[in-house]
Amino acid sequence: MSKTRIVGLIASVVVIICAFLPWSEINDSHLKHMVFTGLNTAGSSYGEPGKLNIFLAVGAIIFFAIRRKWTLRVNLFFCGFMLAWTFRNVMLFSRCEIGVCPDAKAALYVSLAAALIAFVSVLVTRVDKKQ
Repeated sequence: MSKTRIVGLIASVVVIICAFLPWSEINDSHLKHMVFTGLNTAGSSYGEPGKLNIFLAVGAIIFFAIRRKWTLRVNLFFCGFMLAWTFRNVMLFSRCEIGVCPDAKAALYVSLAAALIAFVSVLVTRVDKKQ
């Protein structure tokens, strides 16, 4: 297995781990104290974006593990969509609404960096000539 595939696998696992860690925190005098993760957004209308992150990262892990020409093309879609979705999550969880600004946590940005690394590792993975 090439180094770029291993880096992509590790980055995809980091995206899954970050879905369980705190992404943002709201501590306002008018509101109660709320901590949001990718899977627990109780008290907001964010939904559960971590579920799609996990699904896309698992798909990327599967396609990183298989060494075929067509899997790189499919994995390009998975990693590109995962990158776009995590960027959307950064925009959603770190924006201010009605004068209340959340405190964005490190796991939100680590998830974005890991998705970017997975996407770049798909782009630089070489295809074997035999396949």
